[in-house]
Amino acid sequence: MKKLQQRIGPLLMKSFALPSDIMLELPRITMIGQIHVYIENHKGLIVYSDTELKLKANKGYIQILGTSFVLKMMLPEEILLEGSVTEVKFIPD
Repeated sequence: MKKLQQRIGPLLMKSFALPSDIMLELPRITMIGQIHVYIENHKGLIVYSDTELKLKANKGYIQILGTSFVLKMMLPEEILLEGSVTEVKFIPD
């Protein structure tokens, strides 16, 4: 079943103009300068402090490092982080 999904997914994206992040269950990260990070389609909060945010993603983790972090919004699959961001990285499983 998973192989069928891998073959059909790209065809559906092209045919219906569906965004790849939605079809492949990938996180979408939007940054505004170094002060705001908006993350969609994550799988849960792992670590939160004033210097680090770590989220579970579909195939690994998203780690954001910096200072003065404040969670401005937190929904089941969306987070808005404010602070001084110095590093954003993806850590594979």
